[in-house]
Formats: sequence, structure tokens, C-alpha cells
Amino acid sequence: MTQDAAIRTHKLNLWYGKFQALIDVDFEVAHGIVTALIGPSGCGKSTLLRVFNRQNERIAGVRTQGKVEVLGGDIFAGDVDVIDLRRRVGMVFQRPNPLPLSVRDNVLFGWRTHHARGATSRSQLDELVELALREVDMWDTLKDRLDMRATSLQLEQQQRLCIARLLPLKPDVILMDEPCSALDAKATAHIEELILSLRGRFTLVIVTHNMAQARRVGDRCAFMMLGEMVEHMRTEDMFIKPQDERTAAYIEGRYG
Repeated sequence: MTQDAAIRTHKLNLWYGKFQALIDVDFEVAHGIVTALIGPSGCGKSTLLRVFNRQNERIAGVRTQGKVEVLGGDIFAGDVDVIDLRRRVGMVFQRPNPLPLSVRDNVLFGWRTHHARGATSRSQLDELVELALREVDMWDTLKDRLDMRATSLQLEQQQRLCIARLLPLKPDVILMDEPCSALDAKATAHIEELILSLRGRFTLVIVTHNMAQARRVGDRCAFMMLGEMVEHMRTEDMFIKPQDERTAAYIEGRYG
């Protein structure tokens, strides 16, 4: 394993009650690239993703064993501030989940959660909103509609806004769980362009059932099956010459 991985797991096991969802997962994610997680439904992809910012702990009966390091620190250490972990490791979900507030208040929601009221001036807040919306290529579209209700936006715009909501917090890692599953082909292409534009400045981990999408946006790709990490390598190598027969069978559409 490399010394400078953004995320590293060792012998990671996770149970939902008596069901074991992750089995001895050894995995690492390099800084500043896009890593795609692929595999059949129920193989543990989303569970693994949620481990990285301890989202699984919100589910009753979850038990975890093993080691997970994010940005060099053990996320299960007793002194870890989970709220701060989730600031540094942001998450985008399958369906856009804008808050029933204005566009402006959506962008600033996370920032206000982590900063005392009055600690930031109006002009500074305005700058945060503009920078975040520029990052997701929505400033020109929304700059005159910042007070409109975010839930009235189109689905693609809502998903872009959910990404923008993370950016004022300056996360190091962005997790995306099927970020295009609710979008049509045109909107999916736009979100993929956005993902590629964020690469390098952020470390991104994306769960996708769309192997063409994994190939388009992933620098590296990891294949999971039945809770196990089967293999993890450069995306182009996995799709041209996977090392494990199970990977080959999945990529070729023989199951999954």
C-alpha cells in the first residue's frame, strides 16, 4: 500500500445485524483522482462508501471491525469528531436532496452548521455562494434567482446544487453514490463533465452500476462481489484485461 493514500482500509468487516455486508476489505484510494466502485446490486459498494464518513452508524444494528484511515487518521479513534469527519468527507446521494430552502440557503447550509452565526460577513457569504455555484457551472443561470426555492430546480440542477453545497466546507474527499441514477442521458453527461472538472482538486469515490460511466470518469476502478473486494486497478486495465474471472464475467455481462 502507498503511504499517501487518501483512504485506506485493512481487514474491514461490517454487519447489518447478523448479515455480513463487507468481508475483509483491503482497499485504498489515491489523492486527487476519481475511483469508481462497480459490482452487482447488493455487493457492498454503497456500504463501503458510507463507511468512509461513518454514515452507516445511523443504521440500527450496524457493527464494524477492522481499520479505516481517511487522510492519515483512524476514523474510529475515540477522539474523532464525526461532524468534522463529515465536513472533510462530503457525500452526494442517488437522488438529489436539496433542502426546501432558497438556492442561497442551500449552498450556505453546511457552512452555517460549522460556523457561529455572525462570524462571516454578508459579503463573505455572497462570495462563498458565487464561488460554489461557479464551480458547478450554475452561477450564470442562478445569480439572479438565488432566492428561489431549490426544490423547484430541474433534477440535474438539484444534483449540481447538492455538490455546490459541499464546496464552501472545502472537503478533501467527495463520495458519490450513484449520482446520475435519477438523471437522463443528457443530464448524466453534464454531471460527468462536472466530476472530471473536480478531479485533481478533490479526491472522488463514485459508486455506479453504469460500467460505461465508470470507464468514462474513473481513473481507477474497483470491482466488488458478495461483500468482497475482488480487484482494484487502473480503469483501462480492468476493462481490457481483468485479473479475476469474476470481474471478466461481470464486465462481459455474464451476470449482475
